[in-house]
Amino acid sequence: MSFGLVFFFAVTGLTLNHPQWFEKAQRAATVKGTLDTSWTAGTAEANVKKLEIVEYFRNTYRVHGAVSDFRVDDRECALTFKGPGYAADIFINRGTGAFELTETRMGLGAIVNDLHKGRDAGRGWKVFIDASAGLLVFISLTGLILLWFVHRHRMAGFMVLAAGCLLVGLLYATLVP
Repeated sequence: MSFGLVFFFAVTGLTLNHPQWFEKAQRAATVKGTLDTSWTAGTAEANVKKLEIVEYFRNTYRVHGAVSDFRVDDRECALTFKGPGYAADIFINRGTGAFELTETRMGLGAIVNDLHKGRDAGRGWKVFIDASAGLLVFISLTGLILLWFVHRHRMAGFMVLAAGCLLVGLLYATLVP
């Protein structure tokens, strides 16, 4: 399991540093149509049938991700769905029921980058990232403990550790503006 975690975060660390590799993968599609006006009728926000609207778009247009925003004003409803590498924005005219759905799929690179950061991936994925980080910290610390008890390689191991820390500090000091 630790190999999979290190490999995933290493690859996505590289892809995060080069988003231009995935610019051509982004695809956007727009769909227009009309909804049942009883779902958006009236003047009060409480009259808007939010659940019916969300489920309509999920079932009819296969919109997915979490609803990150659902705004209602006197003339319009605006919904946003977000997921890793995915966004769907919907604007609905409350009087006529006319809507415009713009769905953006950003490709595999954006999906894995968003998973690396935990962006729009849900609470469960964030817990998984935290658990992964805890496991990797544990593995690193057990490596240091083992190094301490292997007398034959202790001094050389700690010198390599100190040199690595120093090198990272120097790289930071010289490369980061």
